[in-house]
Amino acid sequence: MNEWLPTILATVAGILSTASFVPQVLKAWRERDTAAISKRMYLVTVTAFTLWSVYGFLIGAMPLIVFNLLSLGLSGTILFLKIRNERQKTGRQKTGSQNTGSQVTRTGKSAAVAEKEPGMAQSG
Repeated sequence: MNEWLPTILATVAGILSTASFVPQVLKAWRERDTAAISKRMYLVTVTAFTLWSVYGFLIGAMPLIVFNLLSLGLSGTILFLKIRNERQKTGRQKTGSQNTGSQVTRTGKSAAVAEKEPGMAQSG
């Protein structure tokens, strides 16, 4: 067998595997929506790419090293965005629950209740 064939196959596989993460990174970055992304799956993926990279260093396989490090960077970015968005969502929920019912009208009812009652005059 030709000596270059395994390297060509590894390079093509690496390009395709790594490129598959790019649309997800772009979508998560632009839309800031990672609700449908599994944090556990990306924790496992990041761990796997780390181990594959170490293995590549140990056996001296350059395509394995390069493409697993690139994939690690992309999947790590997705995991980072997922964790960041979860923390921001949790922070908003905590501050939102503290403000609930804080505005009270002259009748002693919260503003949310007063807005729902028909016939209530609103003064400005």
